[in-house]
Amino acid sequence: MRNAAKKPTKNPKKKAKPTQPAKSITRPVQLASKAQLIAQDLDDVTPIVQFLEDFRNMMDPRARHKSKPISIKIPEPMLAAFKYKASQEKTPYQTMIKTLMAEWLAGSR
Repeated sequence: MRNAAKKPTKNPKKKAKPTQPAKSITRPVQLASKAQLIAQDLDDVTPIVQFLEDFRNMMDPRARHKSKPISIKIPEPMLAAFKYKASQEKTPYQTMIKTLMAEWLAGSR
C-alpha cells in the first residue's frame, strides 16, 4: 500500500485567499400579464420606446450625458498657460475647458 493516495497537505506559510461573492448587476424588470400584452396595440411602438428611454435615463444618470473624447490642436504655450491658470484655481484643466464651454453656450461669456 505504498502507492496509496496521499492527502494534499496545506502549506502553512501560504495564506488562504478570502472568497468574495461575484459582483452582479441587478436591473429592475417590468412584468406584464398575458392579457396586458395581448391588449396592447403594437402598431405604434413610440410610447414603448419613450418609456424605455425614460426608464434607462432615470436608472442611469450618466446615460443622457455621456462624454465623447475629442482631439484638438492647441499651441503648447497656450496650453501650458491654461493648465497653470486652472491649477491656480485648483481645477483640473479639462474640467475648466468644459466649464468655459458650458458658460459660452449659455451665453454668459
